[in-house]
Amino acid sequence: MLRSVVSPFPKRLKICFTSTRRYSKRNVVETLSSRNMVADVFPRESVHSLVRLLEGPQPTTVYAGFDPTAPSLHVGNLLVLTSLLHFQRAGHRVVVLLGGATARIGDPSGKNSEREELGEEVIVKNIHGIKCDIEKIVTNHNQHFWSKERGELHEVEVVDNESWYKKMNIIDFLSSVGRNLRLGKMLNRSSVKSRLESDEGLSLTEFSYQAFQGFDWLHLLRTRDCRIQVGGKDQLGNIMAGQEIISRERETDVWGVTIPLIVNEEGSKFGKSAGAPVWLSPDLTSPFSLYQFFMRLPDSQIFSMLQYFTFLPVGELEMVMEKHSLAPEKRVGQTCLAKNVTLLVHGQAGLEMAQTTTDILYNQDIKTLSSITLDQARDVFTGAPFLQKLFSPGMTVLDLANKVGCFSREKDAIRIIRAGGFSINMVKVNNTEEVLTHGKHIMDNALTVIRVGKKNFYIIEWT
Repeated sequence: MLRSVVSPFPKRLKICFTSTRRYSKRNVVETLSSRNMVADVFPRESVHSLVRLLEGPQPTTVYAGFDPTAPSLHVGNLLVLTSLLHFQRAGHRVVVLLGGATARIGDPSGKNSEREELGEEVIVKNIHGIKCDIEKIVTNHNQHFWSKERGELHEVEVVDNESWYKKMNIIDFLSSVGRNLRLGKMLNRSSVKSRLESDEGLSLTEFSYQAFQGFDWLHLLRTRDCRIQVGGKDQLGNIMAGQEIISRERETDVWGVTIPLIVNEEGSKFGKSAGAPVWLSPDLTSPFSLYQFFMRLPDSQIFSMLQYFTFLPVGELEMVMEKHSLAPEKRVGQTCLAKNVTLLVHGQAGLEMAQTTTDILYNQDIKTLSSITLDQARDVFTGAPFLQKLFSPGMTVLDLANKVGCFSREKDAIRIIRAGGFSINMVKVNNTEEVLTHGKHIMDNALTVIRVGKKNFYIIEWT
């Protein structure tokens, strides 16, 4: 449905939910906090008022923003999206803001240097890609993680801040927004101070970013009564700037809810595999690669990731971890996590392809391999050369290797095959004179998959 860590609550504050609504708990901050998904709430001293707003009879509006600096969101962004979905599940309204305008400015938060300037065509392309990511995730959530019997969810609205900034000029912006910000506070933001003290310094463009993000919130408050902003822990300074701008114009309470910045065991940002981002777009990271990213996570991270990225009740997650602890080598926790995340991001078809690929590549499931279609084989063995060959009786393993072109020289083929570096349909073959037969070398689906070494695959369709 789409339109184009430590609890933040004081120990003395006991929050109870007594509504009989069929949605999830209306007090989403309590829900997120119980899953360790809240780093802070600002302003902290008015948490009681936020609780009353969330538990009130009317839905409230919450938003989070993404600047389109890449053609897709990545796994590190997924925690913001699952947080927003928890608000939606509680019956509240969700707005996702894409920064078509602010992508030209560049957020200095967490950055050691200024971003490269993005061109208009790149930004438009990136917005399209990120919007597709969000559409798929929202649709998959509604189809696979929500039942209409629990209540009809409000549509998620996606907006682009280019739509309001293109109607303003710099004089209008400075005269209206600039008057409501104080340089002392802006200079004291940690994201600003760290850059001012660095050799790189901070440009006026980047320094103004918090003013633009603050005005975004004011605009959404004016047009959609948006009272809550969700963002990563590093966004607290920008959230505070927005609260300052709003407080000088309106007598309306607003709140920022920040979520943890996830890091791996080495302390690096979560969401990279071998140094490369794990994207949410299937065009950049396949469903199989996403699935395997979560399957490879260490046991120490699994419970936290299950809380962050699934919608299973915490009690059920504890049962999953208890089962996992009985036989860690079976990776019960990782499998539960990988299935839920892949289903959310890529839907049922993506999950099935990820599981099929896993069965073939890691479990050497010949039965599954022999049942897939040619198109599915191309998806499983992404980038593998495809050849059509006419079967000739008496053809040997060496003949096949030569016809397919697996080796540049025949003596290399003989050496590598005999050394065990050549597989047919996931089974090693070391006899160069072995004759090809149907059912063993040629599967029921008329395909043969050759592997040379660990990663070089060839797909042969027999005619």
